[in-house]
Amino acid sequence: MKYLKPLLAAAPVLALSAAAAFAQDAVAPAVEAAAPAPTADPGHTAWMLISTVLVIMMTVPALALFYGGLVRSKNVLSILMQCLIGFAVMAILWITYGYSIAFTMPGEATALSPFIGTLDKVMLAGITPASLSGSIPEIVFVAFQMTFACITPALIIGASAERVKFSAVIFFLVLWFTFAYLPMAHMVWGGAGSYLGATWGALDFAGGTVVHINAGIAGLVIAIMGGKRIGLGRDNFAPHNLVLTYIGAMLLWVGWFGFNAGSELAADGIAGYALVNTIVATAAAAIAWPFAEWLTRGHASLLGGASGVVAGLVAITPACGTAGPFGAVIIGLAAGAICFWAATWVKSKFGYDDALDVFGVHGVGGIVGSILTGVFANPALGGLKADYVGFAPQVTAQIVSVIVCILVSGIVSVIALTIVKAIIGLRVTETAEREGLDVTTHGERAYN
Repeated sequence: MKYLKPLLAAAPVLALSAAAAFAQDAVAPAVEAAAPAPTADPGHTAWMLISTVLVIMMTVPALALFYGGLVRSKNVLSILMQCLIGFAVMAILWITYGYSIAFTMPGEATALSPFIGTLDKVMLAGITPASLSGSIPEIVFVAFQMTFACITPALIIGASAERVKFSAVIFFLVLWFTFAYLPMAHMVWGGAGSYLGATWGALDFAGGTVVHINAGIAGLVIAIMGGKRIGLGRDNFAPHNLVLTYIGAMLLWVGWFGFNAGSELAADGIAGYALVNTIVATAAAAIAWPFAEWLTRGHASLLGGASGVVAGLVAITPACGTAGPFGAVIIGLAAGAICFWAATWVKSKFGYDDALDVFGVHGVGGIVGSILTGVFANPALGGLKADYVGFAPQVTAQIVSVIVCILVSGIVSVIALTIVKAIIGLRVTETAEREGLDVTTHGERAYN
Protein backbone atom coordinates (compact mmCIF):
# COMPACT_ATOMS: atom_id res chain seq x y z
CA MET A 1 0.00 0.00 0.00
CA LYS A 2 2.89 2.34 0.83
CA TYR A 3 4.13 1.94 -2.80
CA LEU A 4 0.69 2.61 -4.26
CA LYS A 5 0.24 6.00 -2.53
CA PRO A 6 3.08 7.77 -4.46
CA LEU A 7 1.73 6.42 -7.73
CA LEU A 8 -1.75 7.67 -6.96
CA ALA A 9 -0.31 11.06 -6.03
CA ALA A 10 1.60 11.30 -9.31
CA ALA A 11 -1.33 10.14 -11.46
CA PRO A 12 -2.67 13.68 -12.21
CA VAL A 13 0.79 14.84 -13.34
CA LEU A 14 1.23 11.80 -15.57
CA ALA A 15 -2.23 12.30 -17.02
CA LEU A 16 -1.53 15.95 -17.81
CA SER A 17 1.80 15.05 -19.44
CA ALA A 18 0.14 12.41 -21.61
CA ALA A 19 -2.58 14.83 -22.63
CA ALA A 20 -0.02 17.47 -23.53
CA ALA A 21 1.95 15.00 -25.64
CA PHE A 22 -1.20 13.89 -27.40
CA ALA A 23 -2.20 17.49 -28.06
CA GLN A 24 1.27 18.28 -29.44
CA ASP A 25 1.07 15.33 -31.83
CA ALA A 26 -2.41 16.38 -32.88
CA VAL A 27 -1.42 19.95 -33.76
CA ALA A 28 1.95 19.05 -35.38
CA PRO A 29 0.48 18.72 -38.91
CA ALA A 30 -1.25 22.07 -38.49
CA VAL A 31 1.99 23.72 -37.34
CA GLU A 32 3.82 22.16 -40.27
CA ALA A 33 1.13 23.32 -42.69
CA ALA A 34 1.51 26.85 -41.38
CA ALA A 35 5.27 26.97 -42.17
CA PRO A 36 6.34 30.32 -43.59
CA ALA A 37 6.12 30.74 -47.37
CA PRO A 38 9.37 30.66 -49.39
CA THR A 39 11.12 34.01 -49.66
CA ALA A 40 13.70 35.44 -52.01
CA ASP A 41 17.37 35.01 -51.20
CA PRO A 42 18.72 38.51 -50.38
CA GLY A 43 22.22 37.79 -51.74
CA HIS A 44 20.99 36.41 -55.04
CA THR A 45 18.49 39.24 -55.37
CA ALA A 46 21.14 41.91 -54.76
CA TRP A 47 23.42 40.38 -57.39
CA MET A 48 20.58 40.25 -59.92
CA LEU A 49 19.71 43.91 -59.32
CA ILE A 50 23.35 44.82 -59.96
CA SER A 51 23.49 42.60 -63.06
CA THR A 52 20.37 44.26 -64.44
CA VAL A 53 21.93 47.70 -64.12
CA LEU A 54 25.16 46.44 -65.74
CA VAL A 55 23.26 45.18 -68.80
CA ILE A 56 21.41 48.49 -69.11
CA MET A 57 24.84 50.14 -69.21
CA MET A 58 25.75 47.88 -72.12
CA THR A 59 23.10 49.46 -74.35
CA VAL A 60 22.43 53.12 -73.83
CA PRO A 61 25.96 54.30 -73.12
CA ALA A 62 28.23 51.42 -74.20
CA LEU A 63 26.77 50.11 -77.47
CA ALA A 64 25.76 53.62 -78.51
CA LEU A 65 29.33 54.91 -78.03
CA PHE A 66 30.87 51.85 -79.70
CA TYR A 67 28.67 52.23 -82.77
CA GLY A 68 28.74 56.03 -82.67
CA GLY A 69 32.51 56.18 -82.99
CA LEU A 70 32.48 53.82 -85.97
CA VAL A 71 30.25 55.92 -88.24
CA ARG A 72 31.09 59.19 -89.95
CA SER A 73 30.72 62.36 -87.87
CA LYS A 74 27.58 63.42 -89.75
CA ASN A 75 25.71 60.30 -88.57
CA VAL A 76 26.82 59.82 -84.96
CA LEU A 77 23.72 61.36 -83.39
CA SER A 78 21.44 59.21 -85.54
CA ILE A 79 23.09 56.08 -84.09
CA LEU A 80 22.81 57.35 -80.52
CA MET A 81 19.14 58.19 -81.07
CA GLN A 82 18.36 54.81 -82.59
CA CYS A 83 19.97 53.04 -79.63
CA LEU A 84 18.09 55.21 -77.14
CA ILE A 85 14.63 54.97 -78.72
CA GLY A 86 15.11 51.31 -79.64
CA PHE A 87 15.88 50.54 -75.99
CA ALA A 88 12.93 52.59 -74.76
CA VAL A 89 10.38 51.04 -77.12
CA MET A 90 11.50 47.47 -76.37
CA ALA A 91 11.26 48.12 -72.62
CA ILE A 92 7.60 49.11 -72.98
CA LEU A 93 6.82 46.17 -75.27
CA TRP A 94 8.53 43.79 -72.83
CA ILE A 95 6.22 44.54 -69.94
CA THR A 96 3.21 44.84 -72.25
CA TYR A 97 3.42 41.39 -73.83
CA GLY A 98 7.05 40.37 -74.34
CA TYR A 99 7.72 38.74 -70.98
CA SER A 100 4.49 36.78 -71.14
CA ILE A 101 5.15 35.40 -74.63
CA ALA A 102 8.78 34.55 -73.88
CA PHE A 103 8.48 32.95 -70.44
CA THR A 104 5.01 31.55 -69.81
CA MET A 105 3.96 27.99 -70.54
CA PRO A 106 0.29 26.97 -70.84
CA GLY A 107 -1.13 24.88 -68.02
CA GLU A 108 -1.90 22.18 -70.58
CA ALA A 109 0.65 21.59 -73.33
CA THR A 110 -0.39 22.50 -76.86
CA ALA A 111 1.18 22.06 -80.27
CA LEU A 112 2.56 25.61 -80.09
CA SER A 113 3.80 25.62 -76.50
CA PRO A 114 7.38 24.47 -77.36
CA PHE A 115 7.68 27.48 -79.70
CA ILE A 116 5.74 30.35 -78.17
CA GLY A 117 4.39 31.33 -74.77
CA THR A 118 0.98 32.52 -73.68
CA LEU A 119 -0.61 35.88 -72.93
CA ASP A 120 -1.33 34.95 -69.31
CA LYS A 121 1.03 37.60 -67.93
CA VAL A 122 0.28 40.48 -70.29
CA MET A 123 1.07 43.76 -68.50
CA LEU A 124 2.73 41.54 -65.85
CA ALA A 125 -0.65 40.28 -64.67
CA GLY A 126 -0.43 38.19 -61.52
CA ILE A 127 3.11 39.22 -60.62
CA THR A 128 3.34 40.61 -57.08
CA PRO A 129 6.25 41.58 -54.81
CA ALA A 130 5.95 38.10 -53.28
CA SER A 131 6.07 36.24 -56.63
CA LEU A 132 9.27 34.23 -57.02
CA SER A 133 11.31 33.02 -59.96
CA GLY A 134 13.62 30.49 -58.36
CA SER A 135 15.35 32.22 -55.47
CA ILE A 136 14.73 35.81 -56.62
CA PRO A 137 11.58 37.93 -56.92
CA GLU A 138 9.90 37.40 -60.28
CA ILE A 139 9.82 41.15 -60.90
CA VAL A 140 13.63 41.18 -60.71
CA PHE A 141 13.76 38.35 -63.25
CA VAL A 142 11.38 40.38 -65.46
CA ALA A 143 13.74 43.37 -65.25
CA PHE A 144 16.87 41.33 -65.94
CA GLN A 145 15.37 39.66 -69.00
CA MET A 146 14.02 43.03 -70.14
CA THR A 147 17.59 44.26 -70.56
CA PHE A 148 18.33 41.33 -72.90
CA ALA A 149 15.21 42.08 -74.90
CA CYS A 150 16.29 45.73 -75.20
CA ILE A 151 19.93 45.25 -76.22
CA THR A 152 19.33 42.51 -78.80
CA PRO A 153 17.32 44.61 -81.29
CA ALA A 154 19.73 47.50 -80.67
CA LEU A 155 22.60 45.35 -81.97
CA ILE A 156 20.91 45.22 -85.39
CA ILE A 157 21.13 49.00 -85.75
CA GLY A 158 24.80 48.80 -86.72
CA ALA A 159 24.06 46.92 -89.94
CA SER A 160 21.72 49.58 -91.35
CA ALA A 161 23.72 52.60 -90.19
CA GLU A 162 23.97 55.81 -92.23
CA ARG A 163 21.24 55.13 -94.81
CA VAL A 164 18.00 53.68 -93.38
CA LYS A 165 15.18 55.89 -92.12
CA PHE A 166 14.83 56.35 -88.38
CA SER A 167 11.13 55.44 -88.55
CA ALA A 168 11.91 52.36 -90.64
CA VAL A 169 14.50 51.16 -88.13
CA ILE A 170 12.12 51.44 -85.17
CA PHE A 171 9.18 49.86 -87.05
CA PHE A 172 11.40 46.96 -88.13
CA LEU A 173 12.69 46.44 -84.59
CA VAL A 174 9.13 46.22 -83.24
CA LEU A 175 8.19 43.54 -85.78
CA TRP A 176 11.43 41.62 -85.33
CA PHE A 177 11.24 41.73 -81.52
CA THR A 178 7.71 40.33 -81.61
CA PHE A 179 8.15 37.57 -84.16
CA ALA A 180 11.84 36.62 -83.88
CA TYR A 181 13.24 37.53 -80.46
CA LEU A 182 10.31 36.39 -78.34
CA PRO A 183 9.90 32.94 -79.98
CA MET A 184 13.66 32.30 -79.81
CA ALA A 185 13.78 33.28 -76.13
CA HIS A 186 10.89 30.92 -75.45
CA MET A 187 12.36 28.03 -77.45
CA VAL A 188 15.70 28.26 -75.64
CA TRP A 189 14.88 29.55 -72.16
CA GLY A 190 11.18 28.76 -71.82
CA GLY A 191 11.77 25.86 -69.43
CA ALA A 192 10.18 22.42 -69.48
CA GLY A 193 8.69 21.72 -72.89
CA SER A 194 10.68 24.38 -74.77
CA TYR A 195 11.75 23.22 -78.22
CA LEU A 196 15.50 23.85 -78.17
CA GLY A 197 16.29 24.03 -74.45
CA ALA A 198 14.24 21.05 -73.26
CA THR A 199 13.48 18.91 -76.31
CA TRP A 200 16.92 19.10 -77.91
CA GLY A 201 18.95 19.94 -74.81
CA ALA A 202 20.78 22.79 -76.53
CA LEU A 203 23.00 24.83 -74.21
CA ASP A 204 22.84 28.61 -74.31
CA PHE A 205 23.81 30.04 -70.94
CA ALA A 206 23.43 33.74 -71.71
CA GLY A 207 22.28 34.24 -75.31
CA GLY A 208 24.49 32.93 -78.10
CA THR A 209 21.44 32.02 -80.16
CA VAL A 210 18.73 34.17 -78.59
CA VAL A 211 20.77 37.36 -78.71
CA HIS A 212 23.77 37.22 -81.02
CA ILE A 213 22.99 34.86 -83.89
CA ASN A 214 19.45 36.19 -83.85
CA ALA A 215 20.59 39.80 -84.21
CA GLY A 216 23.46 38.95 -86.54
CA ILE A 217 21.22 37.26 -89.10
CA ALA A 218 18.77 40.16 -88.96
CA GLY A 219 21.70 42.50 -89.53
CA LEU A 220 22.80 40.55 -92.59
CA VAL A 221 19.29 40.65 -94.06
CA ILE A 222 18.86 44.39 -93.50
CA ALA A 223 22.35 45.07 -94.92
CA ILE A 224 21.42 43.20 -98.10
CA MET A 225 17.85 44.45 -98.50
CA GLY A 226 18.74 47.99 -97.46
CA GLY A 227 21.43 48.25 -100.11
CA LYS A 228 24.86 49.81 -99.98
CA ARG A 229 25.66 53.28 -98.73
CA ILE A 230 26.20 55.87 -101.43
CA GLY A 231 29.87 56.21 -102.27
CA LEU A 232 30.98 52.97 -100.61
CA GLY A 233 34.32 51.98 -102.11
CA ARG A 234 35.02 55.53 -103.31
CA ASP A 235 34.48 57.87 -100.37
CA ASN A 236 36.18 57.78 -96.99
CA PHE A 237 34.09 55.65 -94.59
CA ALA A 238 36.69 55.40 -91.82
CA PRO A 239 35.42 55.60 -88.21
CA HIS A 240 35.24 59.23 -87.16
CA ASN A 241 36.23 58.75 -83.49
CA LEU A 242 38.01 55.60 -82.34
CA VAL A 243 38.26 56.98 -78.81
CA LEU A 244 34.46 56.73 -78.51
CA THR A 245 34.58 53.24 -79.96
CA TYR A 246 37.26 52.16 -77.49
CA ILE A 247 35.35 53.58 -74.51
CA GLY A 248 32.18 51.87 -75.71
CA ALA A 249 33.94 48.51 -76.15
CA MET A 250 35.46 48.61 -72.67
CA LEU A 251 32.12 49.58 -71.10
CA LEU A 252 30.62 46.62 -72.95
CA TRP A 253 33.24 44.35 -71.40
CA VAL A 254 32.43 45.58 -67.88
CA GLY A 255 28.68 45.40 -68.44
CA TRP A 256 28.97 41.92 -69.91
CA PHE A 257 29.77 40.52 -66.46
CA GLY A 258 26.17 41.26 -65.57
CA PHE A 259 25.05 39.76 -68.87
CA ASN A 260 26.97 36.49 -68.42
CA ALA A 261 27.49 35.96 -64.70
CA GLY A 262 24.02 37.34 -64.04
CA SER A 263 22.50 34.63 -66.21
CA GLU A 264 23.19 32.12 -63.44
CA LEU A 265 20.44 34.01 -61.53
CA ALA A 266 22.41 33.46 -58.34
CA ALA A 267 25.58 34.63 -56.62
CA ASP A 268 27.39 31.29 -56.57
CA GLY A 269 30.32 29.34 -58.00
CA ILE A 270 28.85 29.00 -61.49
CA ALA A 271 28.47 32.78 -61.63
CA GLY A 272 32.13 32.96 -60.63
CA TYR A 273 33.13 30.66 -63.48
CA ALA A 274 31.02 32.71 -65.90
CA LEU A 275 32.84 35.84 -64.76
CA VAL A 276 36.31 34.29 -65.14
CA ASN A 277 35.43 32.83 -68.54
CA THR A 278 34.20 36.23 -69.69
CA ILE A 279 37.57 37.73 -68.76
CA VAL A 280 39.86 35.14 -70.34
CA ALA A 281 37.86 34.44 -73.52
CA THR A 282 37.64 38.15 -74.23
CA ALA A 283 41.34 38.62 -73.52
CA ALA A 284 42.17 35.80 -75.95
CA ALA A 285 40.00 37.32 -78.70
CA ALA A 286 41.46 40.78 -78.05
CA ILE A 287 44.86 39.25 -78.85
CA ALA A 288 43.75 37.04 -81.76
CA TRP A 289 42.06 39.73 -83.88
CA PRO A 290 45.01 42.20 -83.93
CA PHE A 291 47.40 39.28 -84.41
CA ALA A 292 45.43 38.21 -87.49
CA GLU A 293 45.60 41.82 -88.69
CA TRP A 294 49.36 41.87 -88.21
CA LEU A 295 49.79 38.63 -90.13
CA THR A 296 47.65 39.76 -93.08
CA ARG A 297 48.10 43.55 -93.10
CA GLY A 298 51.35 44.18 -91.30
CA HIS A 299 49.87 46.12 -88.39
CA ALA A 300 47.72 45.61 -85.30
CA SER A 301 45.09 48.33 -84.91
CA LEU A 302 43.16 49.67 -81.92
CA LEU A 303 39.97 49.08 -83.89
CA GLY A 304 41.04 45.46 -84.27
CA GLY A 305 41.63 45.17 -80.54
CA ALA A 306 38.23 46.68 -79.68
CA SER A 307 36.52 44.48 -82.27
CA GLY A 308 38.29 41.44 -80.85
CA VAL A 309 36.95 42.31 -77.39
CA VAL A 310 33.38 42.31 -78.68
CA ALA A 311 33.94 39.11 -80.68
CA GLY A 312 35.25 37.34 -77.59
CA LEU A 313 32.36 38.55 -75.46
CA VAL A 314 29.89 37.32 -78.06
CA ALA A 315 31.46 33.89 -78.47
CA ILE A 316 31.80 33.08 -74.76
CA THR A 317 28.21 34.12 -74.01
CA PRO A 318 26.57 30.72 -74.69
CA ALA A 319 29.41 28.79 -73.00
CA CYS A 320 30.30 30.97 -70.03
CA GLY A 321 28.48 28.86 -67.44
CA THR A 322 29.31 25.42 -68.84
CA ALA A 323 32.87 25.66 -70.19
CA GLY A 324 36.01 25.74 -68.09
CA PRO A 325 38.64 28.50 -68.41
CA PHE A 326 40.76 26.40 -70.80
CA GLY A 327 37.80 25.98 -73.13
CA ALA A 328 36.98 29.68 -72.79
CA VAL A 329 40.46 30.65 -74.01
CA ILE A 330 40.13 28.39 -77.05
CA ILE A 331 36.70 29.83 -77.82
CA GLY A 332 38.09 33.36 -77.57
CA LEU A 333 41.04 32.64 -79.85
CA ALA A 334 38.78 31.03 -82.43
CA ALA A 335 36.29 33.89 -82.31
CA GLY A 336 38.94 36.58 -82.70
CA ALA A 337 40.46 34.98 -85.79
CA ILE A 338 37.23 33.81 -87.45
CA CYS A 339 35.32 37.06 -86.86
CA PHE A 340 38.23 39.03 -88.34
CA TRP A 341 37.99 36.82 -91.43
CA ALA A 342 34.21 37.27 -91.61
CA ALA A 343 34.34 41.05 -91.18
CA THR A 344 37.01 41.49 -93.85
CA TRP A 345 37.34 38.75 -96.46
CA VAL A 346 33.79 37.34 -96.35
CA LYS A 347 32.13 40.77 -96.43
CA SER A 348 34.36 41.89 -99.29
CA LYS A 349 33.85 38.64 -101.20
CA PHE A 350 30.05 38.78 -101.11
CA GLY A 351 29.73 42.55 -101.34
CA TYR A 352 27.07 43.28 -98.73
CA ASP A 353 27.29 46.52 -96.74
CA ASP A 354 27.11 45.43 -93.11
CA ALA A 355 28.18 48.89 -91.99
CA LEU A 356 29.38 48.06 -88.46
CA ASP A 357 29.90 44.29 -88.87
CA VAL A 358 26.87 43.09 -86.96
CA PHE A 359 26.83 39.82 -88.85
CA GLY A 360 30.62 39.45 -88.93
CA VAL A 361 30.95 39.83 -85.14
CA HIS A 362 27.61 38.91 -83.58
CA GLY A 363 26.33 36.44 -86.16
CA VAL A 364 29.57 34.61 -86.84
CA GLY A 365 30.86 34.96 -83.27
CA GLY A 366 27.58 33.61 -81.95
CA ILE A 367 27.75 30.60 -84.30
CA VAL A 368 31.35 29.85 -83.30
CA GLY A 369 30.54 30.13 -79.60
CA SER A 370 27.30 28.14 -79.77
CA ILE A 371 28.86 25.17 -81.55
CA LEU A 372 32.00 25.15 -79.39
CA THR A 373 29.78 25.23 -76.30
CA GLY A 374 28.84 21.66 -77.18
CA VAL A 375 32.53 20.73 -77.20
CA PHE A 376 33.84 22.48 -74.09
CA ALA A 377 30.92 21.73 -71.77
CA ASN A 378 32.46 18.25 -71.57
CA PRO A 379 33.91 17.63 -68.07
CA ALA A 380 36.76 15.70 -69.73
CA LEU A 381 37.84 19.05 -71.24
CA GLY A 382 37.35 21.01 -68.04
CA GLY A 383 33.66 21.72 -68.64
CA LEU A 384 31.07 22.06 -65.92
CA LYS A 385 28.21 20.05 -67.42
CA ALA A 386 28.07 17.04 -65.08
CA ASP A 387 25.29 15.39 -67.12
CA TYR A 388 27.07 15.96 -70.44
CA VAL A 389 25.31 13.73 -72.97
CA GLY A 390 28.32 13.08 -75.21
CA PHE A 391 30.17 14.91 -77.98
CA ALA A 392 28.00 13.93 -80.96
CA PRO A 393 24.58 14.43 -79.30
CA GLN A 394 25.52 17.74 -77.70
CA VAL A 395 27.20 19.25 -80.76
CA THR A 396 24.24 18.09 -82.86
CA ALA A 397 21.87 19.87 -80.47
CA GLN A 398 23.99 23.02 -80.75
CA ILE A 399 23.97 22.89 -84.56
CA VAL A 400 20.21 22.38 -84.60
CA SER A 401 19.75 25.44 -82.38
CA VAL A 402 21.97 27.51 -84.70
CA ILE A 403 20.02 26.41 -87.79
CA VAL A 404 16.64 27.09 -86.18
CA CYS A 405 17.80 30.54 -85.12
CA ILE A 406 19.09 31.36 -88.61
CA LEU A 407 15.79 30.29 -90.16
CA VAL A 408 13.57 32.12 -87.66
CA SER A 409 15.52 35.38 -87.73
CA GLY A 410 16.13 35.25 -91.48
CA ILE A 411 12.52 34.60 -92.46
CA VAL A 412 11.06 37.09 -89.99
CA SER A 413 13.57 39.75 -91.08
CA VAL A 414 12.76 39.38 -94.77
CA ILE A 415 9.01 39.57 -94.14
CA ALA A 416 9.32 42.46 -91.68
CA LEU A 417 11.53 44.50 -94.01
CA THR A 418 9.14 43.87 -96.90
CA ILE A 419 6.28 45.24 -94.78
CA VAL A 420 8.31 48.25 -93.66
CA LYS A 421 9.41 49.00 -97.21
CA ALA A 422 5.83 48.83 -98.49
CA ILE A 423 4.44 51.11 -95.77
CA ILE A 424 7.10 53.77 -95.12
CA GLY A 425 10.13 52.86 -97.23
CA LEU A 426 13.63 51.93 -96.11
CA ARG A 427 16.13 54.47 -97.40
CA VAL A 428 16.47 58.17 -96.79
CA THR A 429 16.80 60.30 -99.90
CA GLU A 430 20.16 60.56 -101.63
CA THR A 431 20.40 64.22 -100.62
CA ALA A 432 19.72 63.39 -96.98
CA GLU A 433 22.27 60.57 -96.98
CA ARG A 434 24.97 62.78 -98.43
CA GLU A 435 24.27 65.60 -95.98
CA GLY A 436 24.07 63.22 -93.02
CA LEU A 437 21.23 61.83 -90.92
CA ASP A 438 22.06 63.97 -87.90
CA VAL A 439 20.90 67.16 -89.61
CA THR A 440 18.31 65.79 -92.02
CA THR A 441 16.54 63.48 -89.55
CA HIS A 442 17.19 65.00 -86.13
CA GLY A 443 17.97 68.65 -86.94
CA GLU A 444 21.24 68.84 -85.01
CA ARG A 445 24.96 68.30 -85.29
CA ALA A 446 27.33 66.42 -83.01
CA TYR A 447 30.22 68.80 -83.68
CA ASN A 448 30.34 72.50 -84.59
